[in-house]
Amino acid sequence: MTSAFSSIKQGLSEAIEFSEGKVKKAIVHEFGPVDVKKIRAKVGMSQNEFASAFGISVSTLRHWERGDRTPHGPALVLLNVVAKEPGVVLRALAS
Repeated sequence: MTSAFSSIKQGLSEAIEFSEGKVKKAIVHEFGPVDVKKIRAKVGMSQNEFASAFGISVSTLRHWERGDRTPHGPALVLLNVVAKEPGVVLRALAS
C-alpha cells in the first residue's frame, strides 16, 4: 500500500502544481481540429464500418463529417491517434 499511496500523492502534488501554473512535469497535449471524413477515407471504411470499429454512433459520425458538430475530449484524442496510426489502433482494438 505504501507504493500506491506514494503514487497517488505524487499525482495529486503534480495536479496541484499544474493548477497553480507551475508546469514542471505535466505534459499537456493539445489537439487541433480533425477532418473526420478524410480520416475515414484513409482507413478505407464506410461510415457504418468506421462507426462500429471505433465505438461511435453513425449519427454522430455524420454530424462530424458535415461539420454540424466537432469531436471533443476522448473522441478527439481517438481520432487524432487514428489519423496518425490507424493500423495500430485497429490491431489494438482487435486484440
